Amino acid sequence: MKKTIIRIFIVLVTIILLALGINNKGYRDLKNKAIRICYECIGIG
Repeated sequence: MKKTIIRIFIVLVTIILLALGINNKGYRDLKNKAIRICYECIGIG
């Protein structure tokens, strides 16, 4: 019973944090960093 409550709590916290990140436009930063890293790896940036 305790494990189930802990798992549900972790899932709810995860969903809340994902929603906050999406609302805060965090995906744009992540995409820009990924593009920059890829360009650096192939020698363009």
